[in-house]
Amino acid sequence: MVNNRHPAGQATPGIIFAAPVGPPAGLEVISLAALRARTRAHGTDLGAPQRPAFHQVLTLTSGTLRQSVDFTAHDVERDTWLWTRPGQVLQWGDLTGAEGTLIAFERDFPGAATVHAARLDDPHARVLRTPEGEVATSLRVATEHLVHEFRAPGRLPRDARGAVLRHLLDVLILRLAHLEGSDPPPTGPGETFLRFRATVERDFARTRRVDDYALTLGYSARTLSRAALESAGIGAKEFIDRRVILEAKRLLAHTDLAAARIAAQLGFSSATNFAKYFHQRAGQAPIAFRTAVRGRGAGIPSARGGGDAAAVDACQGPSGPSPRRPGAAP
Repeated sequence: MVNNRHPAGQATPGIIFAAPVGPPAGLEVISLAALRARTRAHGTDLGAPQRPAFHQVLTLTSGTLRQSVDFTAHDVERDTWLWTRPGQVLQWGDLTGAEGTLIAFERDFPGAATVHAARLDDPHARVLRTPEGEVATSLRVATEHLVHEFRAPGRLPRDARGAVLRHLLDVLILRLAHLEGSDPPPTGPGETFLRFRATVERDFARTRRVDDYALTLGYSARTLSRAALESAGIGAKEFIDRRVILEAKRLLAHTDLAAARIAAQLGFSSATNFAKYFHQRAGQAPIAFRTAVRGRGAGIPSARGGGDAAAVDACQGPSGPSPRRPGAAP
């Protein structure tokens, strides 16, 4: 598997997952105890911002762990699940008081039907999930089975073992993606907002003008603003700006790109204009943000406090680049 590189700059150091000899490429299942041992052996700083190119699913069997995802902290406890997706910036909390399992997999490892049914390409999918009752039991059993097969290959041929692991992962992530109440309710975001959100996701680095999105989608600017206000609680321009700021924060945290390079990548005419835009909306200069986020790890406001990521991911339903991939040694 390849190392972690950001397409436009040098990435800060982060953890790389390394599957043992035998399992198929694209999947690793590791206990937090083994993860702690690996990071000690390689001197890895888990608190440093990382931007993995693969999915990570974390669940605890004991203790608690505060994880930062896109600069919002989430408290993970026993039987809660944290699912981070490619492109999100992750910072680990203190692992010493937590035990559990981390499952890392590439987008194309599950079956094609599962990729679609579990919405693996949805950047707005919910990060934290808390199943209860029989659902929690089913997820626990599915995880234990996957862990067992990953660690104990038996006498299965390599292709057969890969199929077994793929099917077990399919079961787990399908159950997790479709927890009771995970699908948007009938009163959830309408088609206009969903189309607008998808277009912003595609074009935010090209334009920040509501009129441009209105022209592309065939709506009036007023219609887009009304749709965004009804579904996300903010106007269309604010929604666009928060998506731009989120990407700026991701690049500042995870890469060593100069502000001028980030400005160009996000469609600003100059580093000065980018700095003014960022300061007005984030409350500090770009480099000050980079220094702060790299120094504080996951010790930032909890998910209850909201923020750019929370706003951009609004109305995901009551269910949420190219960095590191599972399989390369640290």
